[in-house]
Amino acid sequence: MRRVVVVGAGITGLAAAHRLLASTTLPLEVTVLDADDRAGGLIRTSPFAGLDAVDEGADAFLARVPHAMELASELGLGPEIVAPTGAHAAVWRRGLHPIPGDLMMGVPASVRAFAATSLLSPLGKARAALEPFLPATPDNDSIGEYVRARFGDEIHERLVDPLVGSIYAADTDHFSLAAVPQIAALTAERSMLSAARKARRRATATAVSDQVFGVPRRGMGSLIDALGIAITARGGTVRTACAVESIERAAGGYIVHTVGGEVATDAVVLASPARATAPLVRGLDAECADALARWTHAGVVLITLAIPPDQWPAPLTGSGYLVPKPDQRWVTAASFGSNKWAHWRPDDQTMILRVSLGRDGLEVDGFDDAKLLNLCLADLKLHLGRDFTPSAIRISRWPASFPQYRPRHFIEVERIDHALASRAPGVVVAGASYRGIGIPACIQQANAAAARIATHLGT
Repeated sequence: MRRVVVVGAGITGLAAAHRLLASTTLPLEVTVLDADDRAGGLIRTSPFAGLDAVDEGADAFLARVPHAMELASELGLGPEIVAPTGAHAAVWRRGLHPIPGDLMMGVPASVRAFAATSLLSPLGKARAALEPFLPATPDNDSIGEYVRARFGDEIHERLVDPLVGSIYAADTDHFSLAAVPQIAALTAERSMLSAARKARRRATATAVSDQVFGVPRRGMGSLIDALGIAITARGGTVRTACAVESIERAAGGYIVHTVGGEVATDAVVLASPARATAPLVRGLDAECADALARWTHAGVVLITLAIPPDQWPAPLTGSGYLVPKPDQRWVTAASFGSNKWAHWRPDDQTMILRVSLGRDGLEVDGFDDAKLLNLCLADLKLHLGRDFTPSAIRISRWPASFPQYRPRHFIEVERIDHALASRAPGVVVAGASYRGIGIPACIQQANAAAARIATHLGT
């Protein structure tokens, strides 16, 4: 019997444990440990305003990237996957402006993508129109610096940064270009606009499905539940409220020290956030520990509101809006959940609204619930011109939840991988801190980590 310990019961850790148990032919004992009192990490789904399942964190995954869809189908959730409605999003800048079409993560794929929008000034449009005629931009691993050099400040601040920043809770002037492959791929040509136009055509021609996003009807939490059931059915164990304190080498493997005892193992998957992982590997490689301890993580708060139908403005039929950084006070984005998801529509037509506060450089973790709610409602009044009196309120805090991929991030990840492979074989890192924070990216990393562990064990 070979033994593997997985540290972290978020989507990465659970997917890694599932993949190890599902694909290994020799007897294998897999134990997942997590300090929290529940599995799921940053995925949590709970009842709200009469609905059985409303997500408190991520409410969808990319469907065109295969890893999440494949895992959901493997776990029997395929028939339950639903797509969002056709409602469109907007950007708020002294009013709501529809997000233009023909964009690649905010980067224009045609002149008409920005020529007719009311979001940009005439000067901003003129500056963006120069992009195809500019000389090549030197390599630069900052999204902000690269996009500003190509299209000017307005395209970056009012399109690219709101779209990317809302996904990563990031300030894209200090965020790695390589971390967003859809944008990074556009730097291979001199003109980003030309590259974006070609990329859009390829995506349209090769798309297997028109569905861009998906989620199980019972919420993202059902994916976590299904993983737990599959792991247990194959003999694995998921132990929550079990904090790991350190890992040390032992004859033929490692000892994982927890608050309540120790676990002997042949290999370890570290699927915990980078800064939480740092003290665990200090006894294995001090340089790796120091590097992981320097990682920056941003915190966010997600406030879910139930707005009575007589208070909701009838013209607001879109899926929500983003707020550019120059216009932000506290709210960074708002999702009109009942417009976005058909299954989030209570019988009385209450609007389920999800509002995000906080990002890299705009910390709100220290505010109490009353202050957060007041800031949220004040910003909603500014943005939508209405005073809301919610019939239900839920405040979900996600401190230090979004790793910030600084420029040259992936060079540091490669160094850490190489160091652990040479000095602590059989110990691998995976998860949102390393090679992508999206759910498909985390599952992809989990699969890769499981494959590396299987090779190390000779299974």
